[in-house]
Amino acid sequence: MTAKIMDLEALKKEIETKKEAGELIVFTNGCFDLLHVGHIRYLKKAASLGDRLVLAVNSDSSVKELKGKARPFVPENERLEMLAALEMVDYLILFSEIDARQLLEEIEPQIYVKGGDYRIEDLPEAETVYNYGGKIVLVTEVKGKSTTNIIKKIRQSKDEK
Repeated sequence: MTAKIMDLEALKKEIETKKEAGELIVFTNGCFDLLHVGHIRYLKKAASLGDRLVLAVNSDSSVKELKGKARPFVPENERLEMLAALEMVDYLILFSEIDARQLLEEIEPQIYVKGGDYRIEDLPEAETVYNYGGKIVLVTEVKGKSTTNIIKKIRQSKDEK
């Protein structure tokens, strides 16, 4: 693995040190099952909002719960490895819950980022972020660039044979 991938205790220590040094911590989360250009643009934008980007990645079990039993297509250890190779990602943590409330409570990043396909009032994490004084930023989604669209395209190409 890589030094970017941490357990909760190591990540908490690292983030606390960075905050004490005056750094702005940005946090986002997701499945990142089939990595695509929409993910890359989203992560670049999220990283540009602060000094360090923490990316929490859904475990295989939570992806199944969120996306259905056929998912994920890419196992969690491979998703972590690919995401760790991205220069804009500073820290990675795997989590098994279906939302990031517990992690946000533990880490308390100053900025929580989600995609523009969400609305703040619909985010289960919103109350948690506001309770510790954090800020939520919605990043505009890249239209048409999604794992769902990739899956549809693969299925259509298979049917055309």
